[in-house]
Amino acid sequence: MNRRDMLKVLGLGTAAGAAGFGRWISAADAEEVRGRVNTRSEPSRLKITDLRVVPMYCRMNSHVIRLDTDQGIRGYGEVRDGSSATYALLLKSRVLGENPCNVDRIFRKLKQFGGHARQAGGVVAIEMACWDLAGKAWGVPCWQMLGGKFRDRIRMYADTESSPDPQVMGQRLKERRARGFTFLKMDLGIPLLRGLDGALSYPPGGDVDPYQMGSGVLHPFTGIRIAEKGLRKIAEYVGAVRDILGWDIPLAADHFGHFGIEDAVKLARVLDPFNLAWLEDMIPWFYTDQYVRLKNSCTTPILTGEDIYLKEGFLPLFEKMAISICHPDLMTSGGLLETKKIGDLAMERGIGMAMHMAGSPVGLFASLHCAAATENFLALEHHDVDTPYYDGLVDGVSKPILEKDGFIPVPDGPGLGIELNEEAVKEAIRRRGKDPKEEFFPPTDQWNAERSHDRLWSRREPRRKISNIS
Repeated sequence: MNRRDMLKVLGLGTAAGAAGFGRWISAADAEEVRGRVNTRSEPSRLKITDLRVVPMYCRMNSHVIRLDTDQGIRGYGEVRDGSSATYALLLKSRVLGENPCNVDRIFRKLKQFGGHARQAGGVVAIEMACWDLAGKAWGVPCWQMLGGKFRDRIRMYADTESSPDPQVMGQRLKERRARGFTFLKMDLGIPLLRGLDGALSYPPGGDVDPYQMGSGVLHPFTGIRIAEKGLRKIAEYVGAVRDILGWDIPLAADHFGHFGIEDAVKLARVLDPFNLAWLEDMIPWFYTDQYVRLKNSCTTPILTGEDIYLKEGFLPLFEKMAISICHPDLMTSGGLLETKKIGDLAMERGIGMAMHMAGSPVGLFASLHCAAATENFLALEHHDVDTPYYDGLVDGVSKPILEKDGFIPVPDGPGLGIELNEEAVKEAIRRRGKDPKEEFFPPTDQWNAERSHDRLWSRREPRRKISNIS
């Protein structure tokens, strides 16, 4: 490192001779240093003064929160797709007056209010916004605060619209490949068997419909079975897709249907010859012993995790080596730091980490920072590659966000490295027939005084002072 670079690292805008460097730095050098310092912020005294919410209308609708501070800087976080903004709003009173730079302390205070799947939305949105604020206050990107980068660019994988015709599906995936993606995913399972006599058996007339993927009946309790004819049909479909797409690119599969572990094993074995990258969420994530049975029955990697909250939720799967790859969604798993911890726990056991992501650019860039800082990371999902206005929702990074080779550069700007493009967000609101005056970060004062007795363990409360009665 030369003297000029040393001065920049130290942030010196005064005489270099005073520090023993033997010469004065130029006015241009000093101005460059000053340009990187947030003179409006005193991080040790930063306080949260408000929390507001705006809907983000992308392919998978979500909400973005904004944390305002007493020093004029703002931080953004995302409540996961399909969740409710209420999960974040009910926590507003618990973070007002807090210093957002104390990210871990705030997270530990709030994490009792989160839960698996969409229930984690509010806790994670605040954690994400605190990282954004801390980075902006201190002038460093989130990946640096997480310990630094393992990579400068993040490999993205794209889900692809389904088709029952393997020729159409193969061409759609081939188009993804032509756009530069080096990792792909498709939906695959018993919906392909609709109308094929002798492919399935199931008890009709109740709550079970094998072709409705949103069925609320858990897999072991549906009575759905896949016959040999159905297995052959699915195998023929995947073989035709592979022949069109090519056998040299990773291709993962998801959304198989609600059937029990025995049929999951049968299907996994049938799919082994097609060298798929992974089989995703074949059964609910909390059936750890069934995952052990599934993983040991085939040679295709088994993956789950997008609905799991906190590292403790992943531990049973890790300890029993029940999966080959974990798949947290940062907006459910606990945020940037918790997801990095999940990746590190997985790595200790030789388990890789891919990341689920179906949100706005705010959630995308939070996931990018975490992926950059996690060593065993494989690929990050992108659900909005076909949404034309997606990139315009944020500023501060190069466009297009997704480069031609299927990677996204990790930003070097402070915090998440982005700012909302307010006009683009308002236009997305108008596009849905809504009024930006009503939906764009309206006041949330009604949540300022929300209170409850939040303690999780028995402790002596401070005794109230009672004045003497005369």
